[in-house]
Amino acid sequence: MAGKSLLDTTLNRLKLILILSGLNLERFNRPQTIKRRLIYIFNFIWLNSDIICAIFYLIDGVKNGTDMTELTYLAPCSMLSAVSNLKSLYIISYNNYVNNLIDELRALDVNSINYNTNIKNKIEKEERRFLNIVINLLNILNIGMVVNFTFSPLILIAINYFRTKKVELMLPFLDVYPFDPLNIKYWPLVYIKQIWSECIVLLEICAADYFYYICCTYIRIQFRLLSYEIENLIPIQDTDDQDIRSKLLKLIKWHQHLISVTNTLELIYSKSTLFNFFSSSVIICLTGFNVTAIDNLAFGVTFLTFLFMSLLQIFFLCLFGDMIMRSSQEVSDAAYNCLWYTVDCRLIKYLMIVQIRAQKPCKLTAMGFADVNLRAFTRVLSSSWSYFCLLNTIYTPSADGI
Repeated sequence: MAGKSLLDTTLNRLKLILILSGLNLERFNRPQTIKRRLIYIFNFIWLNSDIICAIFYLIDGVKNGTDMTELTYLAPCSMLSAVSNLKSLYIISYNNYVNNLIDELRALDVNSINYNTNIKNKIEKEERRFLNIVINLLNILNIGMVVNFTFSPLILIAINYFRTKKVELMLPFLDVYPFDPLNIKYWPLVYIKQIWSECIVLLEICAADYFYYICCTYIRIQFRLLSYEIENLIPIQDTDDQDIRSKLLKLIKWHQHLISVTNTLELIYSKSTLFNFFSSSVIICLTGFNVTAIDNLAFGVTFLTFLFMSLLQIFFLCLFGDMIMRSSQEVSDAAYNCLWYTVDCRLIKYLMIVQIRAQKPCKLTAMGFADVNLRAFTRVLSSSWSYFCLLNTIYTPSADGI
């Protein structure tokens, strides 16, 4: 692949997202870093002021016996906001590790140039296509969700006006403010504030998740290249064992480098992933409940988009983790499939060590409590379904009693 590497090309796609969210992945000089931090602090205060207002709404709702559909309307949005806060804070907290991770991935790319270029180009093309599909799909869903939350209240205001000839102002989110947000003096400003808060949540989640996808994709590319080189290490024709030994030692160092890079990625994301797993079960449950319980079509469509976005967010988190696990285990198969029986015993021992180590997959975890793979996704869905059934059971009798 001519020109920029996959890593640099894809990171460049995050440039606008990073600027708007106030995050940075690469090393900046001091003035640039301060500028980004100021943007992040501004967004942090902006978003969390709305989260506090949402918490007050939930507290007031519980005290006043507000209908469950109204309470669950706001809860998934608040939890997703908490997820975005945590993800962005960990990106900032581990910024040095993030910088080092990018440098290490670039070093791996430089190292892989010395190997089969055609195979490298083919693998990178396949992985780039899949990564672009994932990012484009999520971008479309996120834009759709912003559009839905932005225009649903306006559509309902217009519908109510044509029915009753009265203007009843509405907001995207049911927050409690120290003033009347439906007063025409404040309503436009509050409306804009809530929409930008939603944008901040999506920007921060996208920045953290897209970087995770890029790193996982790049590590997978390196594991696939390593597997190819190990499998084709020993040629059919007779060759000098010393040359094979020299190449094998380089491949072993490559493998160790990949293990180290995966551990760094695990360090950056493990804590936020644990909270993401827990919150996703609740978010999917509450959003699914809103889709089935809310009669309003406009809000139903809005939460249906929210549900798809939540499902895909946790699915791709698990899928990319699963891809790293599988590709790292393929190194073991590659060591077995090479022509190991044609070389001397010392080289066979080296290959056995590589094979045994590769059988222990490189993996990402939620702080060690769960592996990040497709099995974890099924457990999240199972938990969500259990919570949904319980919530539906609690809600149905009260609905019948009205």
